This record gives sequence, C-alpha cells and structure tokens, in this order.
Amino acid sequence: MSTQDRNGTEHSRPRRPRPRRLHRLVAAAAGALALTAALATPLNPAPQQAEAKAEKTDKVLTVAVAQSVDSLSPFLATRLVSTSIGRLMYDYLTNYDPKDNHTIPGLATKWASSPDKLTWTYTIRSDSKWSDGQQATAEDAAWTFNKMMTDPGAATANGSFVTNFAKVTAPSPTQLVIQLKKPQATMTALDVPIVPEHIWSKAGDLSKFNNDKTFPIVGNGPFVLTDYKPDSYVRLKANKSFWRGAPKFDELVFRYYKDQDAAVAALRKGEVSFVAGSPSLTPAQAASLKGEQNIKVNDAPGRRFYALATNPGAQAKNGTHFGDGDPSLLDENVRHALFMAVDRKTLIDKVFQGHAVEGEGYIPPRFSTYFWKPSASQELAYDPVKAAQLLDQAGYKKNGDGKRVGKDGKPITYRLLCHATDPNDKAVGQYLKEWWGKLGIGVTLDCLDNVTDPWLAGKYDLAFDGWSVNPDPDFVLSIHTCGALPATPKDIGATDNFICDKTYDKLYAQQLAEYDPAKRADIVKQMESRLYDLGYMNVMAYPNAVEAYRTDQIKSIETMPLSGGNIYGQDGYWSWWSAVPAASDGSSSDGLSGGAIAGIVIGGLVVIGAVVLFALRRRATAEDRE
Repeated sequence: MSTQDRNGTEHSRPRRPRPRRLHRLVAAAAGALALTAALATPLNPAPQQAEAKAEKTDKVLTVAVAQSVDSLSPFLATRLVSTSIGRLMYDYLTNYDPKDNHTIPGLATKWASSPDKLTWTYTIRSDSKWSDGQQATAEDAAWTFNKMMTDPGAATANGSFVTNFAKVTAPSPTQLVIQLKKPQATMTALDVPIVPEHIWSKAGDLSKFNNDKTFPIVGNGPFVLTDYKPDSYVRLKANKSFWRGAPKFDELVFRYYKDQDAAVAALRKGEVSFVAGSPSLTPAQAASLKGEQNIKVNDAPGRRFYALATNPGAQAKNGTHFGDGDPSLLDENVRHALFMAVDRKTLIDKVFQGHAVEGEGYIPPRFSTYFWKPSASQELAYDPVKAAQLLDQAGYKKNGDGKRVGKDGKPITYRLLCHATDPNDKAVGQYLKEWWGKLGIGVTLDCLDNVTDPWLAGKYDLAFDGWSVNPDPDFVLSIHTCGALPATPKDIGATDNFICDKTYDKLYAQQLAEYDPAKRADIVKQMESRLYDLGYMNVMAYPNAVEAYRTDQIKSIETMPLSGGNIYGQDGYWSWWSAVPAASDGSSSDGLSGGAIAGIVIGGLVVIGAVVLFALRRRATAEDRE
C-alpha cells in the first residue's frame, strides 16, 4: 500500500473557571492574563488550561505530520510516520551513517560472514538495555527473526528480509548467527526493528496486535513511547540510558494534522516546532514561510518518488484474481500511451514549482549508485500524438462522440485513486483529466481520506503512489515481486500494487545474491528498466523534501546526508536524536510554545505585585489538543 495514507481528527479540552472574588488589581491582572491567553491561542474557540505547572522545564519537540499511524507494531507498520517512529523505539542490527549512508553499528557492534557467504555472525552490544531495565540480547534478535520466518502475520511489513533465512540462533547473549539458503547481499542492511522477546512473546496474534494499549512501550531506541491517541498524536520521552547517548529534548511529540495549512499556521504560532508536510510542504506554503522570523525552511533533494500505479489485475498467491480494475489496463500499449500523454515538465513547473525533478527510474537520483534512466529509444517521452496512435493500434478507438471505447463498446473512464489531503494529487489529477481527455479517455478523481481499503481490495484503475527509498533499495524492489502478493484475497501481503512478473522476479533473486557492489547495481538497474517497460508503475517526479522548523525552539538539527539532506523520514533517528533545544525555548509539557507573549505580560505583572500571581495561582497558558 502507499506510504502516504492518512486520516484523523483532533479535539481540545476546556480550561477550568477562574476565581470569582478578586481585588480590583487582581481582576485587572486576570484580565490581562486572559487577553494573553487569547493571543497565545487564537485558533481556539476558548482559552485552555495547560497540563503542566509553569515551573516545569521539560524541553519538548513537537512535529506536525500529515499522516496518521497505521500501526505501532514493527511487524505491521508500513507508513512513513509509523516506520519513522519505530526507528525511535527499537534499535536495528545496523544503522546508516548520516554523512554518506554507509553501514555503521547499531545493536550489533560488528559482523562477519563465512567464506561461502551463507553464515553471518553478529556481535550484539552489551550496553543496550530495554526501557524496563532488562538487557537486550542476541536472543531478542533471534526471536524477532524466527517469528517473522514462521508467522505470516509477523512477516507483513518486512517479511522479504527473511525469506532466504534458513536458521537463526543465539549461541550466547552477545552472539547472533544467521544461516542463509543462498548468499544475500542485504545482510548489513536488515531494516528490521528488534523487539524484546519477554514482551512480544505474550502479544498473541501478531497479525492483529498493534502495540498500542499498554504504555510506556518497552523499547531500546533513543526514545520511549509513552502515550498514543489514534489519528491525533504520539508522545515519546527521551531514553536517558540509550547506549549512543540521550537525546537533547526531553519529549518528542508527533501531532497529526489532517489540514496541512492548519499545521503551517501552528508552526507560525509556535504551537509546533517542526512541519514536514504530506510528506513535503507545498511550494506556496514554503514560500510563505521563507523570511518569517524564527522559522527556517529546509529544501533538499528527497528520497521519495511520486508515481502513477496502474492496477495490473489484482491477484493472490493462490492464483485467485479479485478487484475490478479496468481490463484495458492489462494492455501494455494502453499503459504506455497514458504515460506518454503526461507532460512531466509541466508538472514540475506548475505543480511542484521547481521543488522536484522529473521522474525516470524507480530509484531517486539521490541514491546515485542505483539511479537509472531510460535510453532515448526506450523513453516514454511526452508525445500525445504517438499516444493516440498506440491506443488506436491497441483497438481502443474513438466513437462518434470522440470517446475511446473498451472491448465492451462502452466509453473508457478510469477511476484515479488519490489522497484527499494531498494537494499534489488533486493538482496533478486535474492535469491528467485534461491530457487524457484529449485522448478521448475520461477520468474520475476518487479522492479519499483513507485509500487503503480500496487499494488492498484491488478496487481502483489507477492510483497515486509514493515510497521513501532506503540506501539499500531491496525493500522497495521486493514489493513488486510475486512473493509479495497476499496469500489469499482476504489476506494482506507486502505488495504495492499486485505486480507479478517472472522476468522481474528472476532479476530480483540475482541482485539479492550478488555481493559485488558494481554487479549488483547493474542488476538493480535492469530491474528498474523492466518495471519501466511494463508500465504498471510510472514515476512522474522526485519531490524535494521541503520542511520547516522554528529556530527559537530548535537551535540545531542534523540533516541526512549532512550536506543538503532531509530532516523528516531519515534512514535512522539522527534528526530527533541530535536536535538541540534553543536556549530560550518556551515549549510546554505538550510541546506547544504559544506562551511567548504570555511570558512578557506575566513578567510585567510580577513587577506590579507578586501577590497577584499568588492569589491567582495560575498555570502557564498553552493550547492543549489532547
């Protein structure tokens, strides 16, 4: 499924009433404080009482996200926000250096393979503890992988990493041994969160366990998840005993905004520290923030692609076909014609307004080792005349009304599944309606808050799609293999949009077993070429990571890569782990810093008389969205 799905709401809690009997001076001060509260939270219908006392000094970093959590279980989570949070909760065997993406130690301090590359031995660090005080050991890692190997539910999100595993053991608390069926090149890039066996062995059915009922959640990452409300927020606290060192912020809050403009407004008011967008800010939003006091906009080459996915005829591993994709899309010429009628340059200029580059292969140019582009003769360049010819040759000709008709004699109208909260989807959709309309093909934009259900059911013709690519591309390559299909129509597989091609699968197996970096990169490029020719997945753009944060709350934060990289959705936990609070940070216990103005007024009232504040016994005013 797409990693861009999101839906949800927020709500607020009213403040308590103020005392009735006050001296005139006290009443005047109270009026000033009430005005301050109103100024601090202008979006609220009524001022609210803060949860924490004014003297509390916790530093809280609040991140506004435009995507809701699908699951807090690392065995089930696939959305970017969910997997990003998982990286903060649980350590991986290895990590990626933020400078250049090369592999560095994680839970494992070192690793070695046998001469035949079929046995890998990892040394597990002895200074990593679970947040409940128990030692993290090789047994935890072995249990995690064995569960994925034997339980289909546990393999939902990351099962592709272990399909080639023959046996996983833990001879000692600090030694993990993985035996393979055949060589596997991803053994230093196993992007799998390791979970505590003593907790997860009691979880029951992992296909249904979302890890969201008991808090705090036991983990060994840089943050510990302490609270969660679906479609609203995720709250984490700094893990003071994290082996790499504790984060600088005491708390980290991911707060969901269905309306991206509202999230940007919250950043302006200091109610949130950082805004990532969906997953990026729109050009208009970014432009409006540039030059704003105490706000920095980060605009960097992204690790995502933005694509059109066509329904190839949804199917399960058992051979059962399901869904209702238009049969005309099973014709490769039709798919090619549709893409040749897409003017990618116009989309970059008009929709992304230069904050993206034209899409070509499946892997963004940021990952230069695997970046591929079609040859001149292979490229499906913008050519509406040739597109019309391909449709004619395929037998989909126009009727008297200028409409292309299917084999059933009815005019073709495609349902285009889009994310209701993504302005890019809507804008691109309008262009596609215009361009494909000139070909005689109708388009209905089916924009939903939650596209997951129709997607998994195969009830779509085309859909906007996008994934974040890891430094090792194995995962995003694996989601187009036959092995990623659901076992039955009722099950959930790891597939993106039901592609199953034997030629592609053969290449996938070859790259997975190839240890020579140059040879493996060549095979990966052949896979991208095959995907491109099939036309089921057409990449239109590589969007920049456009995001913004408040410099009066965040003094510094690490990008990945360090030179011109992104902050949100990194291949690691570097951004939030490295973030340094500003010296004058005014964030409250729930991460909202709307009290900056309040502080000025309260300071003046202290000069008038401390007794006033004592009589009022007020708490700091801040917005409470919980």
